[in-house]
Amino acid sequence: MPRLKLFLPLGAFFLLGLLLFRGLSLDPTALPSALVGKRFPEFELMGLRSGEPVTRAALVGDPMLVNVWATWCYSCRVEHPFLLDLAERGIKIVGLNYKDDSAKAVAWLDELGDPYAISVADTDGTLGLDMGVYGAPETYVVDARGVVQYRHVGVLDAGVWQSELSAWFGAAAVGEAR
Repeated sequence: MPRLKLFLPLGAFFLLGLLLFRGLSLDPTALPSALVGKRFPEFELMGLRSGEPVTRAALVGDPMLVNVWATWCYSCRVEHPFLLDLAERGIKIVGLNYKDDSAKAVAWLDELGDPYAISVADTDGTLGLDMGVYGAPETYVVDARGVVQYRHVGVLDAGVWQSELSAWFGAAAVGEAR
């Protein structure tokens, strides 16, 4: 029995190695969302441009994308032209300006174009926290009933659109990205 104790560290090493190998084989971009299949959280935030209150009721009626973005987010600038293209094709996009300065955000949209049917300012990140946001950009598919169907973390581009998101948007989803 005492000799068996000598092999315990070796066994623990192999077990740890197996666990680490398993962890390395997981997709680091596959971040689970507790919201998928559930109603979008209740909220009341100020419209980015209007300053008027916007609530969850604005997310009911049409399928849409809810895009989490910020001026401090370089990847958001990369995905922005594709969002403009989607908006031109009739895809409704709601912008959630996350932990950002509202004046800078409005200037950013004025400079680059505004793909958002509605933009809300989540300056303190409370809605983002309720959504489980890890950072920007993140994009959620919300159905006509206001239920979250899918979450994508990272840049939304033509490849992601075709492979992961377009199925929820019917005829408007068809077309080439510019």
